[in-house]
Amino acid sequence: MKEILEIKCLSRRFGGLQAVNKCEFSVRAHSITGLVGPNGAGKSTLFNLVSGFVRPDSGEIRFAGERIDTLSAHSVARLGLRRTFQIPRELKQMTVLENLLLVPENQFGDRIVSVLSQGKRVREEEGKNLQIARGVLEMVGLSEKATHQAALLSGGQKKLLELARCLMAKPKLLLLDEPTAGVNPTLIRHLMSVLRRVNESGVTLLIIEHNMTVIMELCERVIVMDRGQVIAAGSPSAIQSNKQVLEAYLGGVSA
Repeated sequence: MKEILEIKCLSRRFGGLQAVNKCEFSVRAHSITGLVGPNGAGKSTLFNLVSGFVRPDSGEIRFAGERIDTLSAHSVARLGLRRTFQIPRELKQMTVLENLLLVPENQFGDRIVSVLSQGKRVREEEGKNLQIARGVLEMVGLSEKATHQAALLSGGQKKLLELARCLMAKPKLLLLDEPTAGVNPTLIRHLMSVLRRVNESGVTLLIIEHNMTVIMELCERVIVMDRGQVIAAGSPSAIQSNKQVLEAYLGGVSA
């Protein structure tokens, strides 16, 4: 299976802290890959580097064969790489549906020329986006919340909304930063089911997660970081029994 993401000798320092240190790994297209490690291992910094929010000091990042480590976050997103954050960033005063309808870029209705032209094209585009948005909400299980103000959603529902907003952009690769953090057990099961459906639709997933049960059940491959470096990579069962991983991340006790 072809790699969609390749990270080679990637490093980033913040003052006296070496957050990422010659990190190397790849992610296969159409896979669900977990990225785990103790707090401070460099996982979120790595996501910031890959998504263009932070520039590396050295190394390379290639997405779908194209080098992206010199691109802005906006340029990286346009290529089809999207990410979520540990704390959802919904547009609180808008409805759930409106949050999704703002995502598509280069909408004809946003251009000045649309004011001077007939509204048919604008209405057709809006209708198409509305249909796509309703389909995405159906996929993530938020259809009944479409007209609700985003600020009124529960923490878990906000995670689903953020995922839905990413899906509106039709990504090739999704970086998910602790998607189940602060989510109740019932909704975690629902979220895992949603992520499987997203992956089956052709989207590659790279997931930072501290819930090892989620990682072991959801991911086909797991990458372990510690002190800015990859210390192990393999199947969930292999990682679960890796002595170095148990000492660094699990405290010597398997999950």
